[in-house]
Amino acid sequence: MAEMLIEAERIVPAAALPGLADRLHLAPGYVLVRDGVIETVGEGPPPRQPDVRLDSGVLVPGFVDLQVNGYFGAELEAVRAAERRMVAARLPETGTTAFMPTFITAPVPRLARALRLASALRQAARRTREQGPEARVLGVHLEGPFISPLRAGAHNKDWMTDPAPAAVSELLDAGGGILKIVTLAPERHGALDAITRLAEAGVLVSVGHTDALASQVAAAAGAGARMVTHLFNAQRPLHHREPGTPGQALSDPRLTSGLIADFHHVAPAVCAVAFAAAPGRICLVTDAAACAGMPPGTYLLGGEPIELPDGDGTPPVRASGTLAGSALRMDVAVANMVRAGAGLPHAVAAATRIPADLIGRPELGRIVPGARADLAWLGEDLRARATWVDGDLVYREETMREW
Repeated sequence: MAEMLIEAERIVPAAALPGLADRLHLAPGYVLVRDGVIETVGEGPPPRQPDVRLDSGVLVPGFVDLQVNGYFGAELEAVRAAERRMVAARLPETGTTAFMPTFITAPVPRLARALRLASALRQAARRTREQGPEARVLGVHLEGPFISPLRAGAHNKDWMTDPAPAAVSELLDAGGGILKIVTLAPERHGALDAITRLAEAGVLVSVGHTDALASQVAAAAGAGARMVTHLFNAQRPLHHREPGTPGQALSDPRLTSGLIADFHHVAPAVCAVAFAAAPGRICLVTDAAACAGMPPGTYLLGGEPIELPDGDGTPPVRASGTLAGSALRMDVAVANMVRAGAGLPHAVAAATRIPADLIGRPELGRIVPGARADLAWLGEDLRARATWVDGDLVYREETMREW
């Protein structure tokens, strides 16, 4: 609809609101949407009869997930048009309205080919206007291949390599306009030069799958890196004499860290420590694999098999038992952090405004005038009940009969 007025018992804008004493949490309030953009956010009763009345739960910005390997049985590196559209159409079931397809370590030519296919797919969608309302595809996150075999995780060590200038050029050329994040290990030969070059090309560089010392992570930040990939996982751990990647990430104001808050990758108390140590610099990610949203079974990650052992949120594993992505939902990640003591406004910001700002998309991840009307209604259990993209309803819980 061209105009929509939503009244809600609670609103978490995830950003300061001009004229409302920089409130982070409104209860109750209303949001007026016109032509896909938020026009007004206010406290108290709305100025007219609302089009949508949310009498429970909380209205939040749509979630922004910067690390999605796959979902609903589809592996996004395969770059099949129908599967990509299916994932984009269904992710709003989890409250996610924008996401970054993630391709893990593979030979450079294979990654370049995947980037070209992803770019062609986006251009075709724009030309044909075939896609309906769905979660936004924000670009591509390359997690590798410039990472450390000492912290390989579920990645294939045989495909890891140094970020030689020719390899960086091949990926930049193939990913023009669509390559947005590259995760690399700063201790690899040529990494600092590669970080500078990628950053100058407008690519967000993230430190990850690394055995780097804290000083090497600091050098990476000095060269232009601004993110750390899945904090605590696949990196040299924090030690009281050598802070490693987590210690530098939490103490360095230049760095924002992704965090997989499924409470399997990182314990609840440690997730809480991260939020307390780096307020405003933690962004929740799912690192979801193709098994997310699916029953137990065998799926693919990086073209190689993983096994989802059960459907209770336990992460998938390689045959070796190594964790291989997750089966996490973003609304569950937010609920987990609330249970861990982060507080609802801060948990929501970590899934919305903080990742949106990190990738330079200030029109996303907040409920403020001028922002895109990407919204999610969470129930009292903080599960997504309805989701809007550009003000269009893209998901509504089947059991709901009326607003």
